[in-house]
Amino acid sequence: MRYPRYTLFVLLLWPLTSGAYEATAEIHAIDEKGTGALLGHIAVRQVPEGIQLSPDLHGLAPGQHGFHLHENASCEPSEKDGKVQAGLAAGSHYDPDKTGKHLGPEGQGHKGDLPMLMVSPEGNATTAVTSTRLRADDIKGRSLVIHAAPDNYGDQPGGGRIACGIIR
Repeated sequence: MRYPRYTLFVLLLWPLTSGAYEATAEIHAIDEKGTGALLGHIAVRQVPEGIQLSPDLHGLAPGQHGFHLHENASCEPSEKDGKVQAGLAAGSHYDPDKTGKHLGPEGQGHKGDLPMLMVSPEGNATTAVTSTRLRADDIKGRSLVIHAAPDNYGDQPGGGRIACGIIR
């Protein structure tokens, strides 16, 4: 049986495009009162190396920021030790293996440890990062949290939570 050329082309490309996971997280500023201004979006997609996160954000403080996948699909404030904290309803860093360790994006601790988010002097974040330890099933319906300061992948995960978005 003969197929038109374009049919053969589509049949050859179909395995490369079908089943590819893509999602978006709308990122908002957060504080103890809840979610605030829209800062932009982060596109999320499965790539051969893992999960790629491509930010298009503005209005952030320049420099490096801790960046994590958190376990819950919430950006709401919550109370801890009698004090309301921004984005605390997002829960802890995603840690399905229950390692309890914060060892960085390539370490064997939390799978939610992501590479540092880089923000330009103008307050924009547009540099994509890739997590080699995450897959689409890990991130669906979870939240992305941006912290105020750099992450030392040890005892300082980046200070307070300043921005958050739910992966949809």
